[in-house]
Amino acid sequence: MKTELTKGDKVVLGFSGGLDTTYCVKYLTDEKGYEVHSVIVNTGGFSEDELAKIEKHAYTLGVKSHTTVNAVQSYYDRIIKYLVYGNVLKNNTYPLSVSAERLSQALHIAEHAKKLGAKAVVHGSTGAGNDQVRFDMIFNIMIPGIEIITPIRDLKLSREEEISYLKSKGVEMNFEKAAYSINKGLWGTSVGGKETLNSKGMLPEEAWPTQVTKTNDEEVKLHFEKGELTAVNAQAFDHPSKAIQYLQTIAGAFGIGRDIHVGDTIIGIKGRVGFEAAAPMVILKAHHALEKHVLTKWQLGWKDQLAQFYGNWLHEGQILDPVMRDIEAFLENSQENVTGDVYVQLQPYRFQVTGIESKYDLMSSKFGKYGEMNSGWTGDDVRGFTKIFGNQTAIYHNIKESNQ
Repeated sequence: MKTELTKGDKVVLGFSGGLDTTYCVKYLTDEKGYEVHSVIVNTGGFSEDELAKIEKHAYTLGVKSHTTVNAVQSYYDRIIKYLVYGNVLKNNTYPLSVSAERLSQALHIAEHAKKLGAKAVVHGSTGAGNDQVRFDMIFNIMIPGIEIITPIRDLKLSREEEISYLKSKGVEMNFEKAAYSINKGLWGTSVGGKETLNSKGMLPEEAWPTQVTKTNDEEVKLHFEKGELTAVNAQAFDHPSKAIQYLQTIAGAFGIGRDIHVGDTIIGIKGRVGFEAAAPMVILKAHHALEKHVLTKWQLGWKDQLAQFYGNWLHEGQILDPVMRDIEAFLENSQENVTGDVYVQLQPYRFQVTGIESKYDLMSSKFGKYGEMNSGWTGDDVRGFTKIFGNQTAIYHNIKESNQ
């Protein structure tokens, strides 16, 4: 049962340092008199310098404490790993860059609120998008009974109203709205602008955060161990998140992984968003290519079906549904033989998987060469097999013809 908040009560705010969460701090401290504890969850989108500036900004605004959570590796371990195992692309396009990231952030904010014994948790979501659902749902499940405060949504504030209020409080920050909103993380960067507000239009070259600086073809070798990227070329890494970041520095400069995703939001409307995800797109396609060589037909078939559901349910914030643990167990088990090297040719704005090498490769010449010859069966074996394999269909057509 929720208790009524009073002046001096402790609240935890998920803080990014942007306009909305800056407003939240001043509103909650100056108007409500709450003790605000801010927390930022870094899922790969901030440099050390940026995190230091955000911390300074939070204390200048009047927070009681500010905490930075380095969630890059836990983000990979808890979510991204399974997106790779499942080769998850929503609507065959989008690697769930932001939706997956928000879930990691919500989980850590909830854990922080629980740790501090806060009476309320705050996020700066508006009432127009998916994030409000993801944050609210995870908070309701993980910290039931703790009030969820959303000033921007509840007060239905416009950007201009937020700016006017903050200026009246003497807050100094850059109030200029960038032409494009950018959200960067380990698993890709989203880009929104006037071109994505309508059903037609492509983002211009200058809108993309990573500019194209490489024009010559380049081959890259990716090494997977049980489905996880552990090395790029000759460089080995002690955690796959570091391999992802390293690959991004190589592939991003080609302008690879740029696209616009059109999808259904949780709240029932359609939306468009641009994104660039060079490393995720290369990894997903390389991993899938390796799987097609080392997994059986029905392993691949069932993985596709389960992974599609997993990605859609994750996108809608349902990371805590126990069915997700069941699917993750299946995905993890399927990766037992997904080990080997994948060769990828990088070119401006595109890439191509050129082949794989794996000791688990089922495309072995010992068992025959497709379209040429076989060594595992005879022609008589095939004659008998096809008669049995098509027997039920043959009976169906025989009965049908006899009754016409």
